[in-house]
Amino acid sequence: MQCITQILSHNIFNIIHACSKELHIESYVVGGYVRDYFLNRESKDIDIVTIGSGIALAKKTAEKIGISEKNIAIFKNYGTAMFHYKGIDIEFVGARKESYVNHSRNPIVENGTLVDDQNRRDFTINAMAVSLSENDYGTLLDPFKGLDDLQHKIIRTPRDPDITFSDDPLRMMRAIRFSTQLNFSIESNTLASIKKQAERIDIVSKERIIEEINKILTCKKPSTGLVLLELTNILPKILPWISDLQGIEIVNGNTHKDNFYHTLEVLDKISEHTNNLWLRWAALLHDVGKSKTKRYDEETGWTFHQHEFVGAKMIPKIFRQLKLPLNEKMEYVKKLVYLHLRPIALIEDSVTDSAIRRLLFDTGDDIDDLMLLCEADVTSKNPQKVRRLLKNFEIVRLKLKEIEEKDRIRNFQPPVSGELIMKTFNLQPSKEVGVIKNAIREAILDGLIPNEYEAAYQFMLTEAQKLGLFPIQ
Repeated sequence: MQCITQILSHNIFNIIHACSKELHIESYVVGGYVRDYFLNRESKDIDIVTIGSGIALAKKTAEKIGISEKNIAIFKNYGTAMFHYKGIDIEFVGARKESYVNHSRNPIVENGTLVDDQNRRDFTINAMAVSLSENDYGTLLDPFKGLDDLQHKIIRTPRDPDITFSDDPLRMMRAIRFSTQLNFSIESNTLASIKKQAERIDIVSKERIIEEINKILTCKKPSTGLVLLELTNILPKILPWISDLQGIEIVNGNTHKDNFYHTLEVLDKISEHTNNLWLRWAALLHDVGKSKTKRYDEETGWTFHQHEFVGAKMIPKIFRQLKLPLNEKMEYVKKLVYLHLRPIALIEDSVTDSAIRRLLFDTGDDIDDLMLLCEADVTSKNPQKVRRLLKNFEIVRLKLKEIEEKDRIRNFQPPVSGELIMKTFNLQPSKEVGVIKNAIREAILDGLIPNEYEAAYQFMLTEAQKLGLFPIQ
């Protein structure tokens, strides 16, 4: 057995060791903290398994370090307790063994040994333990050769993968997420078992599924996880709108690109420039309307007319079904999906000031994110075309900056308000107020008048006169 006392450099381990000794119980640090030590990754979570009461050990440890009992989260039904200490979440649990029934991923739990506890873990790299006990302090206990799998970059289950994944199908997605995060391979029998049992993902709650999807999307190269989800037949069950984009059709020798793999390329490209989860969601969903708008025309070939409009309308339903937040984050993704073709249209035509103003008006503070998405959307295999499009996007960016500095259109509020219109002409809220206000806005966006109070006020008087309205004396 290997002794690695250096893993226990944090002072909390000496304290837990002393408390375990006082309570006459054995304790171990297990799972992610041990794994991350060998990967040279910082870990903010420590899991402690004890052969005894995890709650009693948590209370004793908290008392030693001056944490009041009211700051300990205790879950009596599961025999677990946790608290926060110096930037780290520490969870204590009694060693246990688990059994499952077919229709649920909630286990029947019994007290067990350390081996029982390691046996129930999802992957060998998460089943390693380091002793905090008196007689073998700092000893690595690795019955499933997790350290070997770490060194060979392999994801493997401790037990028969069919049992591991049948017991808790969420582990299938965790395998794919760890593979994506760590750039590890999934061992062949483990991968085959995921494919075989993909249907069982149905018993996992949407909330737990979306948690894993979000973790995949925040990886350095998210496409790795999405390809594995598709390969194992899980993707159609959890993200059918993305799976539906897959495939190429040929009619009279005319083909279209595979929109699934195009989407993954866009997602990976944008992930090189941003950690914004919701911008990555926008990249994943930017072409989601293409499966519903795909048409073949004898003259023009394959078309996806208005796919940005159809895709934007799909976003609220997708967010509801996935249990994603139905707030400003959803509105942000919907907006970027709807607008993602606008800058491309600008670079294909002459860039007019009016078009730039309208883009700034519609996008507001999200204009920089939209431009990132549009640049990532350039995935042509023709390098000359790519260089030309990206060069044109640079021109659009410069024009955006110039117009914004001159006209201040981003988050634009008309210099003449509806209240001032009503006061000037002695009006109640009415259609006429809206007509005048919209005319002022359009005049500013079209560049007919500057975005200034005096010019807008004089324009208001002119527009009101057309409606037979005159300012009160």
